[in-house]
Amino acid sequence: MPSATPSLTSVQRAFDVIRLLWETNGAGPSEIAARMEIPKSTAHVYLRTLESTGYVVNRGGEYSLSYKFLSTGSRIKYRSRIYQVSKLELKRLTEATGELVTLVIEEAGRSVILHEEFEDQSLELGIYPGMTFPSHSHAPGKTILAHMSDERLEEVLETRGLPKVTEQTITDRETLLEELAEIREQGYAVDWDQQVDGMGLLAVPIVVEGTLKACLGIAVPTGRLKNESYQQTLLREAEESADTIRIKYRYGQ
Repeated sequence: MPSATPSLTSVQRAFDVIRLLWETNGAGPSEIAARMEIPKSTAHVYLRTLESTGYVVNRGGEYSLSYKFLSTGSRIKYRSRIYQVSKLELKRLTEATGELVTLVIEEAGRSVILHEEFEDQSLELGIYPGMTFPSHSHAPGKTILAHMSDERLEEVLETRGLPKVTEQTITDRETLLEELAEIREQGYAVDWDQQVDGMGLLAVPIVVEGTLKACLGIAVPTGRLKNESYQQTLLREAEESADTIRIKYRYGQ
């Protein structure tokens, strides 16, 4: 309805302010107004309103995001059943391999890291729970795409496209579809240098009663993952973990 349009615009602008506060790591009304091309008084109203919710804090006239976002995100994560039944097994898998292990889910056509575990010798990538990636650019995401229906896959590819992340990222639709078919057939995915140069990924799906719940990913230096013997060792460990998680999801409390 026309009368609802101003409210919807206000909500969108509020999230634009939140995004800018994240990008700038804190800003005042003048900077927000300049970046959004709105009057300073309007920017001030948005900032003060967000401050009243507790999601923004004011430190001497500079506004920044509060840790309330962390609290909200943590509650969402801990409410997730797939996380609850996976967390101990993810830790075991990391201890067994010494590598960086991630639990990846799909949301709105992108891959989201729900949880990560690592050891001292694991790759340090600066990733964190909630971080998102284009699904076509890494093995866990492609495993997720491979388990989508044809209709859902078409929707995601049409909406998200195939942007290049590195020189090795698959950006050709037919090439991607061929790889997804191979992933379905073999039951796992392996690639390297497609999301981060020098990083390889091995991924296995966690499927419960025919529905993909999440994907396990193991991040390894490219050279190490190209070693076929080591790759098979990682695959055995990952499949064992996926089986354990699958059982706990179905029958655990």
